[in-house]
Amino acid sequence: MELLRTWLGHPEDIYNLLRFKMGGYRAVMPRIDPDSLGLGLRTCYRYLNQTSRSFAAVIQALDGELRHAVCIFYLVLRALDTIEDDMTISLDVKVPMLHEFHSYLYQPDWKYMESKEKDRQVLEDFPTISMEFRNLSKVYQDVISDICHKMGVGMAEFLEKKVDSQREWDKYCHYVAGLVGIGLSRLFSASELEDPIVGQDTELANSMGLFLQKTNIIRDYLEDQLEGREFWPREVWSRYAKKLSDLAKPENIDMAVQCLNDVFNFCAIPQVMAIATLAACYNNKQVFRGVVKIRKGQAVTLMMDATNIQAVKAIMYQYVEEIYQKIPSTDPSSNKTQQIIASIRTMSLPGGPMASRHHYSPIYLSCAMLLAALSWQYLSTISKAAEEYVQAGEN
Repeated sequence: MELLRTWLGHPEDIYNLLRFKMGGYRAVMPRIDPDSLGLGLRTCYRYLNQTSRSFAAVIQALDGELRHAVCIFYLVLRALDTIEDDMTISLDVKVPMLHEFHSYLYQPDWKYMESKEKDRQVLEDFPTISMEFRNLSKVYQDVISDICHKMGVGMAEFLEKKVDSQREWDKYCHYVAGLVGIGLSRLFSASELEDPIVGQDTELANSMGLFLQKTNIIRDYLEDQLEGREFWPREVWSRYAKKLSDLAKPENIDMAVQCLNDVFNFCAIPQVMAIATLAACYNNKQVFRGVVKIRKGQAVTLMMDATNIQAVKAIMYQYVEEIYQKIPSTDPSSNKTQQIIASIRTMSLPGGPMASRHHYSPIYLSCAMLLAALSWQYLSTISKAAEEYVQAGEN
């Protein structure tokens, strides 16, 4: 009944789900012809489909060698992340591996056969991935190697280090997400399909990555607690509880929501899927009881509507208004939240002042993978047609 009420209250979701199932997904995720690829690239795209359907879907919307470069970029970082996540690897082995991982790209025979992680195939068959990396143009190789090096060093730094301050939170999110945004922007510039300014504006690309990662950290509070991980900054949550896990206790729910709202203040630059999720999470006690998700039809609608900078601004304005309406007057961080909303309103007001389209719109194109990756988490089971599409990419 609850699902029926939700759909009846949002008929546009039903309409867009039907559009998506009946072929609309092909406009967002065009097919790739596997016969046009060599054996190595076919293997890489198979690994891509196996490890991330979200990126597999949107990468295939890219053109030519850029598509292959982004595919290899993802697989290299997936291999690096698999090393970092594998708790069976001792630190005296893992730390040097993270520091040196970028050098393995130039070692044709390097592979790692002792991982227990579910994505271990990208390590066991790393020679195929590194071969295709070396087949890329040097401009792409330089970007991927540099980002891999910086991310590996950052991962090693936070292996035994908890996130205490807001500054450290920014630093951690930079390593695991900001560098992805920077790398994507640099790859777009290297392809010459976008202007050099896209790859040079690292501050904006990094802030977009931080926004996405922080939204995921906020949303995944309960899941991370159950797995023994903590990513909320101590500087914030320690004002509300002695231990971060205390926020999940029913008797602390009001303080927990106040802490949630406080953490929200450090998310600044918008992305449409992230802002929709953030609007759903804001001032919501369900964050501490389960998983907060936007509606599947809502995600499809956003994914299909966010086709230009003006549409993105309109979507942003819609969701910041939704957040504004939910700000409790008694919340300790309400004033700060209102100030942030006012700032975002200025930037996203439809028809209002905006920066040069020449400067900003390529950034949104460069971050399309990040936006669609988040949205696809909510779309992975919505239609048989989309499922058949992904499976076709694996064959």
